Amino acid sequence: MKSNNLFTIGSYIKYYLNEGIIIRLQRSLILFLILIIGGCNDIKHSSSLGDILDAGILKVGTTYGLTTYYNGATGPVGFEYELAEGFAAYLGVKLEVFPYYNLDDLFPQLSNAHLDMIAAGMSVSPERYQRFKFGPGYQRVSEKLVFKQGKEWPRTIEDLKGKLVIAAGSSHHESLLKLQKEFEQLSWQETNDSDMEELLEMVLTEELDYTIADSNILALMRRRYPELSIGFSISPEQDIAWAVNKDRDDSLLAALIEYFGIIQNNGTLAALEDKYFGHVRLFNYVDTRAFIKSSREVLPKFQPWFEQYSNDLDWRLLAAMSYQESHWHPKAKSVTGVRGMMMLTLATAKELGIVSRLDPEQSIKGGANYLTKLLKRIPDRITHPDRLWFALAAYNVGLGHLEDARVLTDRQGANPDMWVDVKIRLLQLRQKKYYKTTRYGYARGNEAVAYVDNIRRYYDTLVWLDEQQPQILEPEITPDETEQEVEVVAD
Repeated sequence: MKSNNLFTIGSYIKYYLNEGIIIRLQRSLILFLILIIGGCNDIKHSSSLGDILDAGILKVGTTYGLTTYYNGATGPVGFEYELAEGFAAYLGVKLEVFPYYNLDDLFPQLSNAHLDMIAAGMSVSPERYQRFKFGPGYQRVSEKLVFKQGKEWPRTIEDLKGKLVIAAGSSHHESLLKLQKEFEQLSWQETNDSDMEELLEMVLTEELDYTIADSNILALMRRRYPELSIGFSISPEQDIAWAVNKDRDDSLLAALIEYFGIIQNNGTLAALEDKYFGHVRLFNYVDTRAFIKSSREVLPKFQPWFEQYSNDLDWRLLAAMSYQESHWHPKAKSVTGVRGMMMLTLATAKELGIVSRLDPEQSIKGGANYLTKLLKRIPDRITHPDRLWFALAAYNVGLGHLEDARVLTDRQGANPDMWVDVKIRLLQLRQKKYYKTTRYGYARGNEAVAYVDNIRRYYDTLVWLDEQQPQILEPEITPDETEQEVEVVAD
């Protein structure tokens, strides 16, 4: 079944909980924890965790946003949402999410005990630390001053010569107040009508000159809007953590510490973080801009074939693969002899019944069928999204080398069924002390890792372009250019 959000893992954490990969505390142990913290036999009914277990519901407040919570094509998604879903599964209760538009609206709900906790990608500033208790930090972000590419680059506060607007209720307000003590001329406006993502878009349309964004959100947004540029950091890195009511007992906080300890130790947290942010850590302005441009001008010519031959895959994934392989040039070729839009070898093309690798329709059909075959050969116990990452890596480096990397992963005590662990060992296939112990020997595993990351970035951008259709770039090339003979040289 096709999905508009291919990489939403929904019950990903719950899978590991239910399958025993994460050994969660049983209800009896949790209740024992409550008794120890409360110090009396009747504390369960008046404790923060006991109330949740009695009600069978975990009430979590969050904000709408790219990394927190939103309704995708297959249901609720978001990094914070999936973490909260896993915590509810760990407790054995139902998750109820209460999304708000502003953090300021969430704080009173937590203080009045209408919410059990806030999971909204919230940084632990000193001011917030005075108001709430926080669970373990699970990410670190810094605050960046953002301006539009091509405008004068502000390198310090003293260089700001225009309109600076930030989201009301954000930690950016506190950071600017500190800076204002040193730079009295610093001024800014705050808005409740636009969130961080909207303010970034307003910088692009030149409705304002500057805004401030958290580094993790900015990394994702720059894949959509490459003209977003970083001036300087407003603050040092801060922890991101969940907030709980300061006036309640520590039983819920203790469960949070245990939960994050478990998912950190077994790699689930790293896998989820990699799913949302791992492929956007590196940013290339020229590549991103070129991809968006080609998506508007070249892709429509081939899109019907991507849709026709996608099988159970998302056609946008195939299109992203093809751009990584050939930049959508039908006559592309590499120094290793692979050719066409999907860069098929002669042997693979023959196996798939492809007569001409330079025929774009045949190449797309062959590439789609080959990826489908690879997916079927990945062990059934490996679930999405890891299953897909493995198949994409095998498309690039071969199943044999992928299996070598999984064997190395197992030997080193990591999880051979998780991409976040296996991709580290793919890098080791270039090192003699490792590849000499494998069946298939040396491989450029670093290229396979980059291959998967690039496709994930292209796919995310294609999904956004397909659903939003923003007018970012004007056409600059003619269709004839797509037919030129092109040689793709490996890095």
